[in-house]
Formats: sequence, C-alpha cells, structure tokens
Amino acid sequence: MPTFVDRVVLHAAAGDGGHGCASIHREKYKPLGGPDGGNGGRGGDITLIVDSGVTTLLDFHFHPHRRATSGRPGQGSNKNGADGEDLVLPVPDGTVVLTQDGEEIVDLVGAGTSFVLAHGGRGGRGNAALASARRKAPGFAELGEPGESLDAVLELKSVADVALVGYPSAGKSSLVSVLSAAKPKIADYPFTTLVPNLGVARAGDLPPYTVADVPGLIPGASQGRGLGLEFLRHIERCSVIVHVLDCATLEPDRDPLSDLDVIERELAAYSENLADRPRVVVLNKIDVPDGRDLADLVTPDLRERGLEVFPVSTATREGTRALSLFLAGTVAEHRRASPVASATRIVLRPRAVDEPDFAVRAVGDGFVVTGAKPLRWIRQTDFTNDEAIGYLADRLARLGVEEQLARLGAEPGAEVTIGDVTFDWEPTLSGRGALAQYATQRADESTGGVATVGGSGVTRAREGVLGPRGSDDRLSGSVRLTRGERLTRRARRLAELDAPDAADGAFEAAQDGVLVDEDGVVTRADRRDAGWDEAVWGGEDNDHWDDDAGDEDAGDEDAGDEDGPVVVWAGREDDGTAASSGDDGNDEERTGGRRAGDEE
Repeated sequence: MPTFVDRVVLHAAAGDGGHGCASIHREKYKPLGGPDGGNGGRGGDITLIVDSGVTTLLDFHFHPHRRATSGRPGQGSNKNGADGEDLVLPVPDGTVVLTQDGEEIVDLVGAGTSFVLAHGGRGGRGNAALASARRKAPGFAELGEPGESLDAVLELKSVADVALVGYPSAGKSSLVSVLSAAKPKIADYPFTTLVPNLGVARAGDLPPYTVADVPGLIPGASQGRGLGLEFLRHIERCSVIVHVLDCATLEPDRDPLSDLDVIERELAAYSENLADRPRVVVLNKIDVPDGRDLADLVTPDLRERGLEVFPVSTATREGTRALSLFLAGTVAEHRRASPVASATRIVLRPRAVDEPDFAVRAVGDGFVVTGAKPLRWIRQTDFTNDEAIGYLADRLARLGVEEQLARLGAEPGAEVTIGDVTFDWEPTLSGRGALAQYATQRADESTGGVATVGGSGVTRAREGVLGPRGSDDRLSGSVRLTRGERLTRRARRLAELDAPDAADGAFEAAQDGVLVDEDGVVTRADRRDAGWDEAVWGGEDNDHWDDDAGDEDAGDEDAGDEDGPVVVWAGREDDGTAASSGDDGNDEERTGGRRAGDEE
C-alpha cells in the first residue's frame, strides 16, 4: 500500500442549485393572495486550502471523487431553500493544480492559501421574485443551475531547501538520515528509494532547513529509463542542489566525474530553470578502501569547475558536520536574498466592458448561440412549462439574439442550438417589424437595398421593431377586433342595404374601390396585393365609413362625390347568395343593378 503520493486526479463536483418554487398564496379572507414561491438555495463550493499538517496527497489517492452538497428547493410562503455546505479540502504546501491537458490553474504555496476549484450552482428564482407589473402571478419558476464539475490534476512539489541527486545506491538516503531525524529505507541494492524522502536538518545556531532525497537517476532518465524524471518536480523549489557521488562504485565504466556529467545532462533535459541553482558536490563512502584515494584524486578537478567539494562518510559521519553547517549557511543567505514568501494571490479577471453577452454563428443549416447569459438562461428554463418558454423567448429577444438571427438570414423554423437544447426558431418580432425583417433580407436582390412592406411603397428600416415585454405572438390571446375586422363589420351592414344580386359583378366593376374580404383583409381593387396604404385609410373623418352611409337620402346626396374610394365587401351571405356593398352614388352604373331604395 502506498504511503507517499505526489500526483492524483481529483474528480470534483460542486453542489447544484435548488429549484425555485411556483406557489400562490391561499388564505381565508385574502383573495388574490399573489405569488409566494421562494428561491432555491445555492450549491456548495469545493475549495482547496493549504494545510501545514498535510504532507502528501494520499487521501485523494483513496478517495478521488469529491462532491459538495446541493441547495434545497424553495417552498411556498416565501420560504427560500437552504444553501449547500462548502467542501474544504486540505492539501500540502506546494500543491500545483493542473488541467487534464497540463495547463496550470493555480500554484498553492503558503499556509492558509485557498482556491475555489468548483463553484456551486445558483439557486432558481421562485415566482414571487419573477413577478412584475406586467406578469403579476407567474405560473412558473426557474430551475437551479448545475454546479461546476471538472477533473483536476494535483501535483505536489515539495518545498525543500536542499535537494540530493545522484545515481542509485550513491548514499542519498543514508545522508538524509545523518543530517536529519528522518528514517528512510536503506538497503544495498539499487532503487531502494521509490518516493522522495523529506527531513528537517539543524546545524549550530543557524535556522533549520529541509532536505529532500530524490530517487536515483541513470543515463536516459529523460527518455523514461529507470524511474525517469517523475520525481524531479520536488527539486524545482530548492535553494541548493547537492550531487552525491559514489567513490566506492564497483562498475568499471563509472567514476565521480562521469557520474556528475550524466546527472547534469539529465537535469538540463528536465528543466532549464535549474541551471542557476548553486551546486555542492559530496564525495561519499571515503571510509571504503580506495574510496579516499579516489576522492583526493578528483577533488582538484571538481574545484576547477567552481564547485564546493565535501568528502564525507555516512557510515562514520566523517565530514557531515562541516557539510551541514555549509548547507545551513547557504540556505540562510538564499533566504535573505529572496523576497519574502507570501500566500499565493488569487487574481480576479472580470469581464471586459465591451465584451459581448452572446455570439451567433451559422453551422450548416442551423445556428449556434454561445455566451454565458444564454447558456445560464437555458439551464434555468423548465421546458415543460409553456409560460417559462415564453419568458425565455422574451429574455433572448431583449438581449438581441433574435435580431442577430434575423440579420444572419434565419428563417422561421430554422434550427437554433443553445447549449444542449436545439429548437425551431419562431420569431417574436411584432407585426410589421417581422415583415420588414424578412423583406430586408431580399432587398438587395429585388430593389437594390430598399425594402418595401406589402408593396405599399413605404420604405422600412432594416432593423426589426421588437415588441414590448410580454408581447410574444405565440402567447397572444387577445380577442379585441382589429381595424380590418371593424371595417368588415361596417361593410357587412352596408351590404344588407344593397341589392344582393349585384355582388357577383361587384368585384370586377369596383376598379377604383377597396375590397374587404371575409377575413378582414383590406386591399385596393386595382392593386389587390398592395397591402395597407396610409394615404387611403389615414383619415379619421372619412364619410364613406359612416354608419349612416346606408341611408337612402345620404346615398343620393353623395351621388356626385368622387373623392373617396368605393368599398365592396366580396363575401357571401348565410344562404349562399353573393353580397356586395357600395357607398358611392355610381353603384348602379358600376354594378349594373338597381339600389335597394329604388325598388321601394
């Protein structure tokens, strides 16, 4: 069973936000109590904090999946749900948090340093919070957002002052046991040390320092031979690198000088940042026969390279006192020259002022909408509730998503994807604005960039006119008659006073008139596709639409009036006979029949 772990993969999942509540207050003697649904609670965060009492990532090795609690849902009577509890995970000093791709997220150095690894989801708003002057009693509530979930790699880089490097069985673990109170495993075979060993050493009146024993390196370690360079991350923060060279090796092709060159090449292959660290050479095992002679032979060559050399014997502890004092002094001098260590400062990066809230791009035959706001709104929408879907459409329209879709050429029914949801786009642009939006898309092909609505000749702006909040055409249930329907009613009443047998020829004869069909669509007879014309219907005091226009005397008086158009209702009566209406004195000539008053 492992006792030291310096690299783990942590599967972190923050708590989900609680759902909002849709509730209506019901109490005796209090009619129309109004909405009283509470908001959902916030999900718990996952936070990493540096603890000086933790020295390994072993706990995460056995329990790699960590999840915070979720927020509670809201309730009626304006009761908000409880927030989820944050999960705090202690980590050793020097822990580096990386993504799966190796990108560094944060480097945690210094006791008490904390970092929020995964944020909990927001709680959904209840219908009490969604009420407004236009929507007094919402029948829906927002869903809670899911918490963040990610797989993070935790790597431990020991914060050691002195790092011992060298070949296997060079005596590094023995030297750690002599300099400090650590008790690493010591044996007479290579690769006895499989994990780094840390020890705290003290020399004289100087401050204590930490010593790290790194597993042995061999030629080709940078290509993965032996234990490779896996544990060299523990020497990246050290102040001094100590080369432990074996003066009693039995291998014929090895000597202290060649061993030093090999280790330096492997360190350079691992990182160039270690080149400026001070070096110290320890010639170990001088108590072995011929070991002292070899140490005396290579010492001048090593000092010519500018290296400090200490012949020692870990078995008899010869020379270890002088070595410890020198290392303590070097570390103290390095600490004085280095800036004061402080906790890692967490940098907050707010959004730019001019950063857009969303982006729309065409993908194949559909469109994809991206952005923090649209994605959050999609996650908060209950798609089983039609009113909630309408509220989402209003929010997207106010944000400008629909206007951007129309500019990119989106047609009604086009597939639009936001997050994990794909739906058919139905524009919520109001009346003429929608017509103008689609007309402008083809203006360059037909009219050279000038869009006309309904053929009336009235030019429209290229930007659609958005309706006010709550004006979604899909949710419209108004029963108020339109102007065209009111005109149809009046034309129907006029038709009752005219000859029913004249309706068959009324459509062809009224070339200068205006036609009103059974659906309330008003058009000029000579321009049946002209659409609405303000020049014809702009006047409020139009005598031709007076309720008394069907009177016989009024018809005789207006017989010579040629100013206004003739109104003909081209419909059918209940008995299937054709019916028409006219308020011009020339009706008899136009239709070829007689007026109803002449029969009397």
